[in-house]
Amino acid sequence: MQVKIEKLDHLGRGIAYIDGKVVFVPKSVVGDILDINITSEKKNYSNGIIKSIIKPSLNRKEAKCPYFLACGGCDLQTLNYDKTLEYKKNNIINIFKRINVDINPKVISNSHEYNYRNKIELKIVNEKIGYFSANSYDLVPINNCLISFNCLNKVLKTINLLNIENGNITLRSNLKEEVLVIINTKDSISIDKFLKTNSNIIGIILNNKTIYGKNIINETIDAYSFQYSYNSFFQINPYITKELFSIINSNIDKNDKVLDLYCGVGTLSIVAAKKAKEVLGIEIVPNAIKDATVNAILNKINNITFITSDVIRKLDTINKNYNTIIVDPPRDGLDTKLIDKIIENKPQKIIYVSCNSQTLVRDLKTLLNDYSLKDIYLLDMFSYTYHSELVCILQKK
Repeated sequence: MQVKIEKLDHLGRGIAYIDGKVVFVPKSVVGDILDINITSEKKNYSNGIIKSIIKPSLNRKEAKCPYFLACGGCDLQTLNYDKTLEYKKNNIINIFKRINVDINPKVISNSHEYNYRNKIELKIVNEKIGYFSANSYDLVPINNCLISFNCLNKVLKTINLLNIENGNITLRSNLKEEVLVIINTKDSISIDKFLKTNSNIIGIILNNKTIYGKNIINETIDAYSFQYSYNSFFQINPYITKELFSIINSNIDKNDKVLDLYCGVGTLSIVAAKKAKEVLGIEIVPNAIKDATVNAILNKINNITFITSDVIRKLDTINKNYNTIIVDPPRDGLDTKLIDKIIENKPQKIIYVSCNSQTLVRDLKTLLNDYSLKDIYLLDMFSYTYHSELVCILQKK
């Protein structure tokens, strides 16, 4: 069936029309004329896949990744990098229009279009290693990931030496190319040949038990030093994380009292504390708070306190007048109760960091009743995917 791709949706899928009905076609580019197969029919839309390209768009390029068509990630690889930024900017502008807010986000590009990820999560099925394809449990075997650190790709090529038949494996690295290997499997494994082949492995964790080396990793970004545990959250792109730190720093004043909700291992708390009068970080994950406490010491910060707690419950007991709140929540965004608590506390400034534009806009719809949007930044944390990291600076009306 022949179609022409008219635009891309917020998930990076091409949109075509057949008899007025929307058809979503992944991996396509605006202007492509395609022969497609319909894979599923819904009441208001259909899903299709590319059978062949009849006439490519002028904006189409060859994807560098050999697994592009099968893999579930990096849907924008057939666009030139500057076009991916243009798409992301327009996408965010359109999402904000849903709440009648006009924006002009400041776009911060990635200095490393490829090989920027310090973490990859792999599946092992019947001794084959790779990623699942989009919306399925079909394994796509790989031996290289173009958006991953090169040092992780070197380790990836030797995972078979562990003799794992089925399981999950996560590889994490720092800019020094030190690698943590996190394994979940019921199989008996062998690590001797694997370690001899990979001299840069600093730790192996099997089913949450450290069986070799250590279970923490250290990273230095700009002037900041951090330690984080194998299962703690840390930004996957150190190059864009540096830009995020700069934004936080430029929006903190010396008299600010900062409350950092979902502080994780304390990265944004520590950046804020370099300028602020004082900072309180709250995080529900005990290991993350342990790391955050160490990180404050590593960075010689003494105007910061970290607390292990549910953020909603803790806000009820905080008496100090914090004039600035930083929130970097999970992809689900902020709980409505937490939004109410934040508004009750009446901070003069809110710095909202988000990797999910949909939940961000949902939350801002409420917050913007009391706050104005001073600035918005679009950081290309996840190049060649449809995801972006957004930072919104809100000022009390």
